[in-house]
Amino acid sequence: MIDPPTLAAFRFGYGLPHANTATPQAMLAALTGPDYMAETHPTQGLAEVLPMMASAFEARKMARKDKMLGADYKAAIRAVTLAAEAGVRAQFARALDAEDGFRERLVAFWADHFTTKARSAVERGLPGALIHDAIRPHVSGRFADMLIAATLHPAMLSFLDQSASTGPNSPVGQRSKRGLNENLARELLELHSLGVDANYAQVDVRQMALLLTGLAANPSSGFQFNANRAEPGAETVLGKPYGGEGLAPIKAALTDLAHRPETAAHIARKLAVHFVADQPDLALVATMTTAYQDSGGDLQQVYAAMLGHPAAWAPEQGKARQPVEFVLAALRAFGMTGAELRRMGRGQFIRMVQRPMALMGQDWQQPIGPDGWAEATEAWITPQGLAARITWAMEVPGRLIVPMPDPVAFAKTALGPAADARLLWAVARAESKREGVGLVLASPAFNRR
Repeated sequence: MIDPPTLAAFRFGYGLPHANTATPQAMLAALTGPDYMAETHPTQGLAEVLPMMASAFEARKMARKDKMLGADYKAAIRAVTLAAEAGVRAQFARALDAEDGFRERLVAFWADHFTTKARSAVERGLPGALIHDAIRPHVSGRFADMLIAATLHPAMLSFLDQSASTGPNSPVGQRSKRGLNENLARELLELHSLGVDANYAQVDVRQMALLLTGLAANPSSGFQFNANRAEPGAETVLGKPYGGEGLAPIKAALTDLAHRPETAAHIARKLAVHFVADQPDLALVATMTTAYQDSGGDLQQVYAAMLGHPAAWAPEQGKARQPVEFVLAALRAFGMTGAELRRMGRGQFIRMVQRPMALMGQDWQQPIGPDGWAEATEAWITPQGLAARITWAMEVPGRLIVPMPDPVAFAKTALGPAADARLLWAVARAESKREGVGLVLASPAFNRR
């Protein structure tokens, strides 16, 4: 029978071993304390990413004029790529070194909630910059602050092509006859705040799109607000008018969206689905929704409501570990440190960590659409996905970990009380350490949380 600390490590972290403080109270306290993992494994925000993007953008323009300058462009793109890859490694390193992993899992959840991906090689650093600038600083704060930061971030504006959106009656719109792009407005209402089933109409999407005109981003200067492209006058979203100049009406609308009861219900259920169950207990969702509404969207209070509810600690492990969780939990169980992961050669990291995740169905930072990665267990436990997991379990650890651990001891390290007698019996009789360890990693107990 799995015990609460082990369940916490599986359900709310990246697996065993866990700290002795893997309790709801300790996890919540850690969220309000210093962000040690950000200090230990730093990443880059826009301040560092933009100069590299600008350099690559300029090099691309020059290479188009003079093919002899193609090498300069390749060098600039390589710098952008290596920096982006270093950011991914730092994120993974945090998961390996974090004591309880709850903050890291929350950061991953919100990064997926506000899904972005690079639209070109020049922009490869933007998804990581969004996490650095907009997600991690607000992970235990108010949802309104995170919503504003993520919506106005160049990564989001670029991904959803907001720069192509022009107010039809704006000076630029009148001259160029450019049209409105509703991508950002639609995803803002449908995915990021109210939810797809909320009570809003196409007119609200269009009015929000008109309100957002003027927002743009480019590879040289990042965020921009162009008043000449903004639709003049006030727009009415969900029955409330928003007028004025600059960013003030946009921020007011985003704040109001964050405080809507539909948003409270959407965020509460999405958190419960991600962490607890594909079909979460209705009372759990209701408690989390109430905590959101009563606190004005204070995410710390929502997490406390989730961790304090008995349904969050049901022993049934019905969720499937997504590929990134599977790989990182395995490396964590082997005792690999974040520093060791970051020192791994680029080719080795791609072959043994990143590419296998893609084969399992999760090409990191390359989601299929703006709705992010699937949550349902059946999306991950597929014949192809399972085959890729088993192949990784049987082949990769032997290349990464020297010497291989005793399989029975490893089963107890990786699974704790979840290592049942049948699995231990099979592992002990494996023909080799490599096969025994592979059996542990391929077991249902390791692939569920």
